[in-house]
Amino acid sequence: MTFVFNFLEKNMTLDPTFLSNLLLVLTAFGGAFLAALWIALVVWTYRDIRTRARDPLVQTLATLLVAVLSLPGVLVYLILRPQKTLEEEYQKTLEEEALLQALEDLPLCPGCERRVKDDWQVCPNCHTKLKKNCENCNKLMELPWNICPFCGTPAAGMRRADAVSMDEALKSLKLDDDAKDGEVKVEG
Repeated sequence: MTFVFNFLEKNMTLDPTFLSNLLLVLTAFGGAFLAALWIALVVWTYRDIRTRARDPLVQTLATLLVAVLSLPGVLVYLILRPQKTLEEEYQKTLEEEALLQALEDLPLCPGCERRVKDDWQVCPNCHTKLKKNCENCNKLMELPWNICPFCGTPAAGMRRADAVSMDEALKSLKLDDDAKDGEVKVEG
């Protein structure tokens, strides 16, 4: 080890101007590195806060915090910044809305207002009739439907197209004019 130091002392003489120039170059590179780091931190902070907040005042304050305080400003910013980006918040909102929509799409029993499935005929909780079967194709129909949408058969108890209307039925009846007040005699 002493051999190395002896060799350096004999063969290398340190010129004070060389040493001052070397120190000046190293200081310039260090300063340039710190300036580039400072600019990069300011730009990163601005881009990051734009993805996390819509308010221009918050964006400006966060960027100024890092611009003025540099590394301590970045630490303060990292502590205070919103945890989620606007995109993450939007995706979370969409997921919640999809879940709520899926819950709302389930029909409710008109009797007890509990969730029921589309293919149930009767509510298992309150035994309310939910649907009826078509007499022809045996597929499920909603209760208010008068005709089966699958086969076109009218529901039971409904008038057929060839049936007589109420007016036609009344025209065929002959009324007796000799009836007392309130009495109607039908001859037929």
